[in-house]
Amino acid sequence: MSESNSINPANASTGEDLALAHSLTAKMNRARAIKNKITTVCMGVGGISVIIAIVLIFFYLAYVVFPLFLAPEMERTTQYPIPAAAEGKTLHLAIEEQNSIAVRFTEQAKAIFFNVNNGQVEQTVNLALPRKSSITSFATSTLAKGYLALGLNNGKILFTRHKYKTTYVDDIKRIVPSIVYPLGEDPIEIDATGKHALTHVGMIHDEEKATFVAYTDDNRLLLNQLIFDEELEDDSEELTYEGTQAEIPNIQHVRDLLIDTSQSLLYVVHTNSEVSLIDIDDLEDIQVLERKRVVSQGSELSEITFLTGEISLLIGDNKGKLSQWFPVQKETGLTLTHIRDFESEHSLVTDIVTEQRRKGFAAIDDKGQLAFYHSTAHRTLIHEAISKTALNFLAISPRANTFITEDNNQQMQLWQIDNEHPEMSWGVIWDQIWYESYPEPSHTWQSSSASNDFEPKFSLMPLAFGTLKAAFYAMLFAMPLAIMGAIYTAYFMSAKMRGYVKPTIEIMEALPTVILGFLAGLWLAPIIESHLPGVFSMLLIMPAGVLIFAFTWQKLPKQIRHRVPDGWQAALLIPVLLITGWIAMSLSLPMEHLFFGGDMKIWLSDNLGLDYDQRNSLVVGIAMGVAVIPTIFSITEDAIFSVPKNLTFGSLALGATPWQTLIYVVILTASPGIFSAVMIGMGRAVGETMIVLMSTGNTPVMDMSIFQGMRTLAANVAVEMPESEVDSTHYRILFLAALVLFIFTFMFNTLAEIVRQRLRKKYSSL
Repeated sequence: MSESNSINPANASTGEDLALAHSLTAKMNRARAIKNKITTVCMGVGGISVIIAIVLIFFYLAYVVFPLFLAPEMERTTQYPIPAAAEGKTLHLAIEEQNSIAVRFTEQAKAIFFNVNNGQVEQTVNLALPRKSSITSFATSTLAKGYLALGLNNGKILFTRHKYKTTYVDDIKRIVPSIVYPLGEDPIEIDATGKHALTHVGMIHDEEKATFVAYTDDNRLLLNQLIFDEELEDDSEELTYEGTQAEIPNIQHVRDLLIDTSQSLLYVVHTNSEVSLIDIDDLEDIQVLERKRVVSQGSELSEITFLTGEISLLIGDNKGKLSQWFPVQKETGLTLTHIRDFESEHSLVTDIVTEQRRKGFAAIDDKGQLAFYHSTAHRTLIHEAISKTALNFLAISPRANTFITEDNNQQMQLWQIDNEHPEMSWGVIWDQIWYESYPEPSHTWQSSSASNDFEPKFSLMPLAFGTLKAAFYAMLFAMPLAIMGAIYTAYFMSAKMRGYVKPTIEIMEALPTVILGFLAGLWLAPIIESHLPGVFSMLLIMPAGVLIFAFTWQKLPKQIRHRVPDGWQAALLIPVLLITGWIAMSLSLPMEHLFFGGDMKIWLSDNLGLDYDQRNSLVVGIAMGVAVIPTIFSITEDAIFSVPKNLTFGSLALGATPWQTLIYVVILTASPGIFSAVMIGMGRAVGETMIVLMSTGNTPVMDMSIFQGMRTLAANVAVEMPESEVDSTHYRILFLAALVLFIFTFMFNTLAEIVRQRLRKKYSSL
């Protein structure tokens, strides 16, 4: 009894050890649980942070883009009587750059400068008209620089300009207006007799020459072209010149005269609402190209003017219709073509005034209505009744943020307008637009120029097309190589060789894309250009060489074949590929002389109509394919290698061959992973910037030819963002391009994930 109740030291020690072990296990479990909890929280926070970052990027892009879609607003600032109304009726109104001083030219040859804000007269200047002469007509040219041509009753034209100089007196800014005469105060002779008044005049000029045209009261159309001895500059006070005169016969019933910016086309507007298009490029051989009606039957032309740039005509009629026309080169020759109509609620259009720096314009009518339009965007920006009586004159400031009107009650109104992005419309971005001097509507991206007369072209279609084109050729090159290589590596290659191949290919992913683009543009592109037949012959010679080698290998004695360990046979193809590649490139020059007359690029152009650019889609496809291959290969190889071995062994045990097992079991089971690899590679190709930027010509063209380049959305943002003005339309549309790329990638990846999940569900039962 006493023995049974005694404590065994060995048992006690074992119990303590067990208790200690349980205690340590409990501590480890608690530590593991804490670590798991921390890891779970960190991963959750990281995942949520990534989602928040993506959402913030989206909202920031949308924030920058949003102002493009805001409607313009305008507000009347003040109203006052016409300054110096006793000095005669208004011929022309204009506002200077700072929106402080405006000028009113009157029929009494006065230039009245007045304060824009209150109408107070600042200065009155008498124009340098000869004695016993008076103004019978006038025309303007280059509104931004203030040039005017005044037709006189003695058959001459006075060429003048209103200028403004900014001075500071006691740190107070003051704008001093003046009238200058770049060609001297002596009027330019148009009618040599000096007996006939010029009832209508037109003029245009550049730094080297000026062309004046006038219609006299005895029904003669006269022209005088002046060649300047030195360039006409902004601060010119007086120039010397030589003139050449001509008369254009058989032109009558004239109501307006306009000359285009090239000084080679004259538009004669007739009283019956027809327009004659006349070629005046050669003054010794002036030709009337055509004459056509520019308003609908039953309507009468009431106002016509040039759009900024002096290429397009803006035409308004007595029923309020507004239209745009410009000459288009067709098979029959140059013809004045109707381009577009603008939605209008006008009655009789009394004046059309264009903006000085954009392709916008405004129109007023006899019911006191005013509307702003943009020609390229084909938009009616704003339409409002601002007066109870007819509006006669309108002047828009050079910055297009201020305008003044004059009505029948001799009142002037000053308005402020907020119209920052009139160039924007969905049609401009995605539709074909008929741009000035283009033979037909097109998708075009051309965002900037050295001239204010330029018509911005903001179509994103060529960029979206280029993005998909670059991705298509990259995937066409990368997918077969990456997927087939991954299948062989994971399924057929020995473990040791796989240990060399897989890391080597994955390391390629770390290669900077700028290096790939640099090598593609400066090294690969010239090689492909000089060995074009050899590059394409590789597509035939390399596969043929591999097949011949494989057939020969199978015919070799077993003793030789068995010396190569199983799974290492692919290494034997390396010299085969190198030799066949060398053979193809060596045969390039002989094939070019034999089949393509010595130059394959010229042969492609002459026989197939395909132009060849050195940096083209072929170069981009290879370079970007090399960048995409590691991504697709790595994910595909992991997906195939992760297929459970029991599926493979079971298929083989049931009598399937290794190839049947691969096709019907392994690939189907791994298909979600393979699809993910392709989609991730596609996303990489779509968003790639530096390779496309450096290895293609960056020309935004919509041409699927493999021999033409492209410009992608990402490359366009990289190229043009540094040169864009902050908050300008160009700047915001570049952000819109980034937003389009963002949405496209998001939608593409979402669709890919849906497909992947369905594949996973479908083949998970294998």
